[in-house]
Amino acid sequence: MSIINGRTKNILLVSTPVAPLGSGFGGGVELSLKNMALSLQLKGHRVTVLAPDHSVLPDMELQTVSGQLQTSMQFLERTEAMCLPDNSVLANLWERVRALQQDYDIVINFAYDWLPFYLTPFFQTPIAHLVSMSSLTDTMDRAIAQIAQTSPQSLAFHTQIQAETFDLLNARIIGNALDLELYSFCADPQDYIAWVGRISPEKAIEDAIAVSETTGLELRVYGILQDQAYWQFLTEKYPNAKVNYRGFLNTAELQQELRQSQALLVTPRWMEAFGNVVIEALACGVPVIAYRRGGPTEIICDGVTGFLVEPDCVQGLVDALKKIEKIDRQACRDQVVTKYSLSVYGDRLNKWFEALLNSTL
Repeated sequence: MSIINGRTKNILLVSTPVAPLGSGFGGGVELSLKNMALSLQLKGHRVTVLAPDHSVLPDMELQTVSGQLQTSMQFLERTEAMCLPDNSVLANLWERVRALQQDYDIVINFAYDWLPFYLTPFFQTPIAHLVSMSSLTDTMDRAIAQIAQTSPQSLAFHTQIQAETFDLLNARIIGNALDLELYSFCADPQDYIAWVGRISPEKAIEDAIAVSETTGLELRVYGILQDQAYWQFLTEKYPNAKVNYRGFLNTAELQQELRQSQALLVTPRWMEAFGNVVIEALACGVPVIAYRRGGPTEIICDGVTGFLVEPDCVQGLVDALKKIEKIDRQACRDQVVTKYSLSVYGDRLNKWFEALLNSTL
């Protein structure tokens, strides 16, 4: 059991307002929230999760709130106004937090949206913000800059490169974590490569498909098919690629297939804040080939647990794949055990929350 300032804590995690937990449409935030909750429970804290209606989170104390879901920031232009829909689930979540706050020592915000940041100084219970994406809109940049100035201990980021997109050089970096008992090591892969994520243009799955067409290797694709027209366009553009869409799988199903792949390709066009799929693959012993862009650059040890290649260069992905047998798959697993276990993550969280609570005394 772990303590913060002398005792364990009651902690409320407030989920993303863009989708119910378990739907897959919340992206990496869904896995990040789940594994933070598990890490905190492992340290002895009492954890409650507050999320939109229809959320599913087994073996966790879960409360849900109704309302209209929020548009994700990645679909807004940089200068576009950020609006609340009628009967906003975001507003309803934070109205519930206001009513419940006296029951908790800390509230943790997972919403990448201006409202929780704006509300922070008006709450009696300290609010901690785990920023889930890199800089996308001017409104969010200002909201985060304001908290960084008035309550710096309230903020944490997944990677340093993410924090630097907000011009923050001395931010708290906490990474992420996995429940490693759910990921089985595989020393002998089969003859296919993998890609995991939401199928939408900013994830640039077309580069992975181009690799399949060039090499003749089967590409197994896992994730929510968010943009059907985009997917149809790609199937017509690359008719000779061996693409096998496997759908959106839960963790147990995903790791059973992912673990047997030769490599995971990570090809986003935008600045990923972290890259949960990277540590999921490494946990199974699967090397990762990624563009040298965003969070994966701070996770992958180039030449040891995978390869980092020139952004948007398909030939770079192909060339790295030719060297993939040089990677020791056990080294991939070992890296995750050392840096991204629930216990190690829980230690980082305890340090963050202790600093936050001490700053409010």
